[in-house]
Amino acid sequence: MSKDNHEADVAFIKALAELLRENDLTELQVKREYGEEDSLNVRVSRMQPQAPVAATVAAAPAAAPAAAPAAAAPAAELPEDPAAHPGAVTSPMVGTVYMQPEPGAPSFISVGAQVKEGDTLVIVEAMKTMNHIPAPRAGTVKRILVEDGAPVEYGAPLVILE
Repeated sequence: MSKDNHEADVAFIKALAELLRENDLTELQVKREYGEEDSLNVRVSRMQPQAPVAATVAAAPAAAPAAAPAAAAPAAELPEDPAAHPGAVTSPMVGTVYMQPEPGAPSFISVGAQVKEGDTLVIVEAMKTMNHIPAPRAGTVKRILVEDGAPVEYGAPLVILE
């Protein structure tokens, strides 16, 4: 590898890190092909602080009763962190969430829907593979915590079942 390639690669990696920060991503992976036997594989990731996020969420319900007492009741029923909820269904992998089997089709679930154990809740696409995420138990969908087409991390809460 020449010095020019090395400097270009360093600039490329810095640009990827900037994209990560600007778009509030936690991970980015790219492969650059220079020739048949010359390539660059780059994975840039960062840890997001967990404590400040929990502190911010915990502060919101405390301020809510003073501002709007009617809005405080539903917030009081839900734990501050959806992942800590006993009915949380989390993502088993990093990928992209899809709420329906194909574009234009009805969603697998909606808030208030009854599901049986094994029913597909969402699909998480990882490396061009569509992974159906089944309901771990029967119940009612109380909250959907992701949007169609949104990226998800391993362990991110997808749905709350009760």
